[in-house]
Amino acid sequence: MRCFKNIAQLIRTKRMNHPKGYSQSELSHLLGYKNGQFISNVERALCNIPLKMLRKVSEVLDIPAEELKAAILKDQEETLNNYLYNIKPSKKEKEVQATASIVPQFAATGTDGI
Repeated sequence: MRCFKNIAQLIRTKRMNHPKGYSQSELSHLLGYKNGQFISNVERALCNIPLKMLRKVSEVLDIPAEELKAAILKDQEETLNNYLYNIKPSKKEKEVQATASIVPQFAATGTDGI
């Protein structure tokens, strides 16, 4: 099972503690997403920040690149451990997985791929 909890926690903490106090919708729009749901999905650990958006997220939220990289690497390590050692997801993780599979992913252009 994929893990996004470290990046989720980092983004949420940095957004909420930022001097400009961005809402999820404001931050999504600053990143070029028409739908404000994107940051909500990231903060609920349903998905990761696309690689092409990492630099912009780092700049907007004043997150040092190394801190962003560390969170992503921790998530990747947990994901690999989950798959390699066949770690069963908890009930909550299964619910998040189910939700993630029905939530449409929006591209930076705001289209939903239709």
